[in-house]
Amino acid sequence: MKFGLMYEIQIPQPHYDGIEQERYKQVMAQVELADEVGFQYFWTVEHHFLREFSHCSAPEVLYGALSQRTKRIRIGHAVALLPGQYNHPVRVAERAAVLDIVSDGRMDLGTGRSTTLIEMDGFQVNPEETRAQWEEAVAIIPRMWTEDPFTHEGRFYRIPPRSVIPKPVQKPHPPLWVACSQPDSFRAAGEMGLGALCFNLGGYGQMAERVGLYREGIKHAKPVGCFINNQIAALCVTHCADTDEEAHKFAGPEGVWFVEMAEKLYAPWQGRHVPDSYKFAVSAVQQERTGKTFADHMQSGAFAMGNPDSVIKVLAKYREAGVDQILCFMQMGNLAHTRIMHSIDLFGRHVIPAFT
Repeated sequence: MKFGLMYEIQIPQPHYDGIEQERYKQVMAQVELADEVGFQYFWTVEHHFLREFSHCSAPEVLYGALSQRTKRIRIGHAVALLPGQYNHPVRVAERAAVLDIVSDGRMDLGTGRSTTLIEMDGFQVNPEETRAQWEEAVAIIPRMWTEDPFTHEGRFYRIPPRSVIPKPVQKPHPPLWVACSQPDSFRAAGEMGLGALCFNLGGYGQMAERVGLYREGIKHAKPVGCFINNQIAALCVTHCADTDEEAHKFAGPEGVWFVEMAEKLYAPWQGRHVPDSYKFAVSAVQQERTGKTFADHMQSGAFAMGNPDSVIKVLAKYREAGVDQILCFMQMGNLAHTRIMHSIDLFGRHVIPAFT
């Protein structure tokens, strides 16, 4: 099983001048350490307007900086938002190719369609159209990397014959992933040959079913790209400390803050029509997160917090469920940078070797 660091870049109140610069420098130091101790992936979201919860609105810039400060760790979008109001697919293909070049072929592209009304309303995105927009865009991006000239005539995009340059280092192109939440999306990801990025917080208990649906889809895959990326990665709120008590005391409240803030992001859906393609995601947040305590999250395995041995026991259950990669969410709330660095170091020295 592989391990990645997953970031929102959270900055809870109180804010002060320079805090965003400080937090970004901390994140870069954390990723440099992760590269040294054996993490295989670094991932971030793309979010907009989500004050406190996520200050990661231009991840490509961060990726470029980290590509020059790391040597081995892969750098992944989790995810680039593909409704055209956020990102035109040509620009996604171009930026991803440049990142692949400057990172010497270490780029992974995850895509999605956005879930919060705060963001969709801010960019005038119609929730009824996001799935169709995503489906069209994700099908043409790999063609932009492999066809020259490239041309497309579709519902949302009409692109005359053009050379989309530069081309990525990885051949035929970088691995492709998609954000998944509802069960049907796992099967669909497999059928499209895409790696699945699972951002649910239901713990390892729900993963066996999701993995089964994904692998069933893989059996019938007609990949949108040139190959099948048969991998499933699952989010887990993670913290390693010298003792269980220390991990629970310092990281526990910050993990709960993260979950509660994520729940609040869906509040604007109340009183609004929820398209069929969003109903599961909205209800799942309520089922998985509303009213849940720290003890609940620890019991389900949504949280893996404790000494290295305790963390290993939780993550082993994800491996048993068929998960290929753990997306370790360590930079939660206002957890101190020094504690995150110690967690990354302990994880690299003790947890990762237990799975290799």
